[in-house]
Amino acid sequence: MDGLTACMALLRLEGIGPSRYWRLVEHFGNPLAALRQVPSALLDTLPVRAQSQWREFSRLDARSALVAWAEEERERCADSGVQLLWHGDPGYPALLTEISRPPPVLYIRGAHRALGLPQIAIVGARRATTTGLDNACAFAAELARAGFAITSGLALGVDAAAHRGALRGGGTTLAVLGSGVDRIYPRHNRSLAEDILVNGGALISELPLGSNAEAKNFPRRNRIISGLSMGVLLTEAALHSGSLITARLALEQNREVFAIPGSIHNPMARGCHQLIKTGATLVETSAEIATQLGGLLAEPATETVPEALPDRRQQALVDALTGGLRSIEQLALDTGQNPGELMGLLLQMELDGLLEPLPGGYQLTARGATYCHLVASTPMAE
Repeated sequence: MDGLTACMALLRLEGIGPSRYWRLVEHFGNPLAALRQVPSALLDTLPVRAQSQWREFSRLDARSALVAWAEEERERCADSGVQLLWHGDPGYPALLTEISRPPPVLYIRGAHRALGLPQIAIVGARRATTTGLDNACAFAAELARAGFAITSGLALGVDAAAHRGALRGGGTTLAVLGSGVDRIYPRHNRSLAEDILVNGGALISELPLGSNAEAKNFPRRNRIISGLSMGVLLTEAALHSGSLITARLALEQNREVFAIPGSIHNPMARGCHQLIKTGATLVETSAEIATQLGGLLAEPATETVPEALPDRRQQALVDALTGGLRSIEQLALDTGQNPGELMGLLLQMELDGLLEPLPGGYQLTARGATYCHLVASTPMAE
C-alpha cells in the first residue's frame, strides 16, 4: 500500500479531518503507520461507523473496505481525468505546504501545472455591487496580462467576475471548490467552469468525488485559495463574510493582502475598510499589486533591455514618458489608447523594469531610458 492510498484511507475515517490527520502523521511519521496505530483515546471520540471501519482494517489491512474505497477512488479519478496529488508528491504546490495543516490530498481537474503558476486570489461578496464586480473583472484581467494566474472560489458575484476577468485578459484562472471537482457549485457557473478548463486552468478540491457543497466545506476551501496564492485581493465584502475570512487567513499565512476601498455609505465596503485597519494594503490600481508582488517573481536586475522589438503602442507610451511623470489619464490622451489597454501595457513594462509608479503617475526608470534609445533607433514591429 503506497502513501497516497494510506492517506486516502485514513481520511476516509469519519471525523478524521486535516487537523487530526496531521497530528497523527506528525506523531507516527507517515499515513500508513498512523492508520495502523490510531490511538484508542482518539478512536473512542470518532463516530461509531468510523470505529467499525478501523476495526475491520485492523483485521484485514489491505483487504479492508477502507483500502478498497481508496483504490476504487483512484480508479474513478483516472477514468475521469482527475489527478490526485498528495502532500508527499514532489509536485505538491510549494506555497501550500507552508500553511498550517494543508490539505493532505488535492483533486485536480484540468491543467495540474497551473498550480505551479504565481497566483493572486481575488475574493469578495456574492451580492456585490456593479462597481465591485467591475473592479474584480478589471483587476483580474490586468493582473492576468501581467503574468499572474487568478485564483478564486467559483462562487456567484466577485469570484465569478474574477474568473471571467482573467479569461478576458487571456490568462489562466484556478477555481477552488467546496464540493467534489465533479460537482460544480453553484450550477449557474457550470459553463464558466468549462471555460476555465478549456483555457488551461484547473478546478481544485480536497474533497472526494461526488461530494456535495456544504457550509462546513467552505472555510476549508478558503484556506486553500489563500494558501495557493502569493497575495489576496478583497474587492468588496460585508463585515461578516466568507471572503473576509479568506483574507484574514491569508494574513495568518503571511501572504500579502490587498483591499480596494469604497464609499463609507456602502455596507459592502466595510469589510475592506476593516481589513485595511488591521493590516491589509489599500490599493487603487492593479499596478500597485503587481509592483509589490512582481518583485517576488523578477529575475536579478540587469542592464539589458528586452530583445523583442518595440511595437507601436510601446513606442507611443515611451515617447509620452520621455517628458517626465505622466498620469494614466494624461498617457491615455497622449497615446490615444483606452485606459484598459493602457493599464495592461503599463503593468507589463513595469514588470520589465522599464517604468515605475509614483504618486501622480508613472515615469521611466534608468533601464527604461536605455530602452528609449532602442525604440528611437529600431524599426517598429507591427
